Amino acid sequence: MLQPVELAIALRYLRSRNKNGFLSFISLVSVAGIAVAVAVLIAVLSAMNGFEYEVRHRILSVLGHASITGLDGRLADWQELQRTAAGVPGTAASAPFIRGEAMVAGETSIRGVQVRGIDPGQELATVALDRLLTAGSFTDLHAGGYGIVIGRALADLLDVAPGDSLVLLVPEGIATPAGVVPRMRRFQVTGVFDAGMYEYDRGLVFVHIGDAARLFRMGTAVSGLRLRFDDPQAAPVSVVDVARRFGGGVYVSDWTREHVNFVRSIQLTRSIMFVILLLVVAVAAFNIVSTLVMVVREKRGEIAILRTLGAAPADVVRVFMLQGTLIGVAGTLIGAALGVAVAANLDLLAGLLERALGTKFLAPDIYFISDFPTRLEWADVGAIAGVALALAFGSTLYPAWRGAALPPAESLRHY
Repeated sequence: MLQPVELAIALRYLRSRNKNGFLSFISLVSVAGIAVAVAVLIAVLSAMNGFEYEVRHRILSVLGHASITGLDGRLADWQELQRTAAGVPGTAASAPFIRGEAMVAGETSIRGVQVRGIDPGQELATVALDRLLTAGSFTDLHAGGYGIVIGRALADLLDVAPGDSLVLLVPEGIATPAGVVPRMRRFQVTGVFDAGMYEYDRGLVFVHIGDAARLFRMGTAVSGLRLRFDDPQAAPVSVVDVARRFGGGVYVSDWTREHVNFVRSIQLTRSIMFVILLLVVAVAAFNIVSTLVMVVREKRGEIAILRTLGAAPADVVRVFMLQGTLIGVAGTLIGAALGVAVAANLDLLAGLLERALGTKFLAPDIYFISDFPTRLEWADVGAIAGVALALAFGSTLYPAWRGAALPPAESLRHY
């Protein structure tokens, strides 16, 4: 059982009686090394967690949980599919949509976009598009009104705002006496959304499903059906269940397949960063070995006196294990507090650093998002602290054993 005297000796050994105070300095360096390593690991994992969460959340806000489309791009009996989906347990909502490619022309520029025709009432039950709006409303889209909702980045490129007009050009041509000309239609901007993902803000527009049907000549058919489930994680299985009950002959997709390589790369990067930074924590923890070895060397005379006074080798082992553990605990607690503080304010700190350096860490056209999100997971903090303490404790074993193995008579001869 640990005695208070052993803790008192361990605390005393953290300070040096030498005038230069070298041992006290290297003890502080060991604490600082563990603290910095733990703080960096917490901050980096929080940034990776936030990045993954934000990308997934914004994808779901635009794409929904799953979709079923016709094999040839047309789904004629979509009403029957919708009734089938409503009978599948776990299906919360569904909405038809028409999808097509077009060019959108403004006063100053022209860009290629993906056009999505939606029924606002049904679409907003499957995705959170209304939360992304910065101007206007999706309910302003009416059949025959030829209104259009565009992304913020696209609005900036075309220099348009709600109330301005755009021209949509469909690549499918119309034969005329003058030759084949593309189909085109003038639309009025009724809203602007900001998904926070450059891919959508720059290349996606919404129109009413009736206007899209006329523009792409779909008749009463649609491109597919968008689905929302009670549990997003069950979407890959649930959407297949809906398709099978419908009778097949359709193409299914879900949110885990959209940008699948990007999401997997985030998870792989997160795992690699955890291992690499964990090695940094290990290096900082193993600094305790050198610290305790030097303490054992300086205190060998005092260790011999303790032994001659009746202290058992196990008592000496506990003294040095306590000393190293105290260093590890202090470094871990300071590092955890610092890491949590940095993670909570990482977006602000990154913004200040970007302005100071005149650069942008997250290019929106590469990383999909432009801000610097963080998501602190307390399970990660606990795991990091636990590993750091375990490494610190393991680092005390060899120096403690060396201290206990010193021959008292030999040590006192040179004391």
